[in-house]
Amino acid sequence: MDLFSSLIDEKANLLPRDGVVNYFGIVLPKPQADYYFERLMSAIAWKSDEVIILGKHIVTQRKVAWYADREYTYTYSNTTRRALIWTKELLELKALVEDKLGEKFNSCLLNLYHSGEEGVSWHSDGEKYLKREGAIASLSFGAARRFCFKHKRTKEKVEQVLDHGSLLVMKGQTQLNWLHSLPKSKKIHTPRINLTFRIIEEQEQWNK
Repeated sequence: MDLFSSLIDEKANLLPRDGVVNYFGIVLPKPQADYYFERLMSAIAWKSDEVIILGKHIVTQRKVAWYADREYTYTYSNTTRRALIWTKELLELKALVEDKLGEKFNSCLLNLYHSGEEGVSWHSDGEKYLKREGAIASLSFGAARRFCFKHKRTKEKVEQVLDHGSLLVMKGQTQLNWLHSLPKSKKIHTPRINLTFRIIEEQEQWNK
């Protein structure tokens, strides 16, 4: 770990223990953030998310998309998805995040929340295909939303408002020890787009 990363972890870690979450604040000026928000709204192949929970097939209002270096297949919530190849805008944003963090990412899960009526309940990103203790970089566009963490054992809670054009990074043992959520809010009436850049490790069963 370089000196810059070490200082970030020590001084800006939002979590009190058992993980590392760094909030970099706004990394894209408003004109740029507005541009990418509009391009992502129109150019991404958005689809309703589909999950199977306790045997029930659920289709969410929230829209999702998954892009990557190649057409990986990826399974979560008992549903298998196939990645699309990067768009120009996603490659630009990936390069920005990689330059900022000194990390390399090979996939990105995108979420579109139409308003505060849509959110995500407590969970952790612990799928077996993700790099163990790898960084997950979250870029936010549109409506500012609360992002919450809850320790799995102690139930301690931490939260951070994610602003338009901001970057948050989760790494280390965060997924092992903490849950996170995007709470719903009836006060928010505008959309939010979230990009989570991830590191998927190579698996023999993936399609080439």
